[in-house]
Amino acid sequence: MSKGWNVGEKKQFNDANAEPEKAVLIGLIQKDQKEEQILEYLDELEFLAETAGAKTVKRFTQKLPHPDSRTFVGKGKVEEILAYVEDHDIDLVIFDDDLTGKQTNILEAAFKRKIIDRSTLILDIFAARAQTAQAKTQVELAQLQYLLPRLRGLWTHLERQRGGIGMRGPGEKEIETDRRIVRDKITLLKKKLEKIDLQNSTQRQNRGEMVRMALVGYTNVGKSTLMNLLSKSEVFAENKLFATLDTTTRKVVWENMPFLLSDTVGFIRKLPHHLVESFKSTLDETREADVLLHVVDIAHPQHEDHIKTVLQTLKDIGAGDKPMLMIFNKIDLYRKRNFDAYVDKETQMDILRELSAHLKNQFEFENVFVSATGNENIEHLRTVVKAYIAKCYEERYPYITKKW
Repeated sequence: MSKGWNVGEKKQFNDANAEPEKAVLIGLIQKDQKEEQILEYLDELEFLAETAGAKTVKRFTQKLPHPDSRTFVGKGKVEEILAYVEDHDIDLVIFDDDLTGKQTNILEAAFKRKIIDRSTLILDIFAARAQTAQAKTQVELAQLQYLLPRLRGLWTHLERQRGGIGMRGPGEKEIETDRRIVRDKITLLKKKLEKIDLQNSTQRQNRGEMVRMALVGYTNVGKSTLMNLLSKSEVFAENKLFATLDTTTRKVVWENMPFLLSDTVGFIRKLPHHLVESFKSTLDETREADVLLHVVDIAHPQHEDHIKTVLQTLKDIGAGDKPMLMIFNKIDLYRKRNFDAYVDKETQMDILRELSAHLKNQFEFENVFVSATGNENIEHLRTVVKAYIAKCYEERYPYITKKW
């Protein structure tokens, strides 16, 4: 059906015996966009490609007011990329923005290589990472919803079907048959997810009225590592994008004060809309949490953009009004990148206090600086989190006298 990936197919990336596919990245600098911003997007796209098992060997960028309707980039740029692809035996051409079915078809005919856009790459990674029945169903649903409007472009040969004598009669065109099959499959997957959601909802109700906290944040900021520290459990953590797909919830007890702590899937810029829609049920733990622990990689040069992306995604899923504590992780790496040997510790502390005040003023949430891998300031984080939990219990049970 699709020339890109097979819907629902589970692929194993990063096979130790397999040679990584060689890829080139394509970014378009459109009006009202700065080149530095696009280059940072391509850094992220390269990390996505690496997570999927590809090796990036070159990047191409072009300034255009808007994408070309046929080839996304201009004709001259297509010829430049084609020459490089042929000379260097490239396997993949990856675009940082979504392509239409028509554009994909034309570009594949031109390059004779696999053409992938950002959304397809993210969906591919999710398909490889999905472990549970729920995650697999959610990914397959998102893939089909992404594929459906692109079927016409992928079946361009059908546009040349001839009419006239001998060509009339009952039956459907192949593209219409495929559309019907895809729509029927989408309906079945939605029903399956509704059943899974009902089961998960029952499980959440059975947990009682304990305070719930959810770790949220951009992908690869250290949420799972923090989860392991705070809950003393073993949650999978890896330096790859989307290491966690399924929400993991642990019961934690601090000084006879119980609460539920959940680790959720990371967010990312340009996250495919259908993926957000499909994973809303996975993010129920986020919507139903009493407090959100928003983890941020403070060492990342674009951390403020990451914060805005997460806050917008939380708003999109109906969790934008939750009480929130911002946890700025990787403070050790921030110091290493921003302070030289001549800056004494007292000056460093002053700078970090000013940074904390600036971030609190800008985003209006209390914040804590920590290093999860270095176990730095974790006890202070515990103290702050305990205060949030105690406040939640006091508000929920105002007539119960208890010293938490």
